[in-house]
Amino acid sequence: MADFSDLVARAVSPAMGRDEREQVYDVVRQAVQRLQEREGLAVDDPGILLQRHLIEETIRDVEFDITRFLTLRRIDEARAAQDAESARRSGRRR
Repeated sequence: MADFSDLVARAVSPAMGRDEREQVYDVVRQAVQRLQEREGLAVDDPGILLQRHLIEETIRDVEFDITRFLTLRRIDEARAAQDAESARRSGRRR
């Protein structure tokens, strides 16, 4: 499943909008569903249910990582702006 997580993580990027990422996730879901249909197992088969759960869990994990990345980037930008403002103000006092 680690390879699958890596594949999903590589298919999306923080630069993409939420709608774009959701389109990628839909493609992933459809591809997995087609693979499951080829196996010929019942829709309520425990193995299929587990796979679907793991896919959704992977998508949630990727979204969490993207959210964390974007949040940390915004914090860094805010800190840089504060530092620049502080430097500007301290330059005036001299």
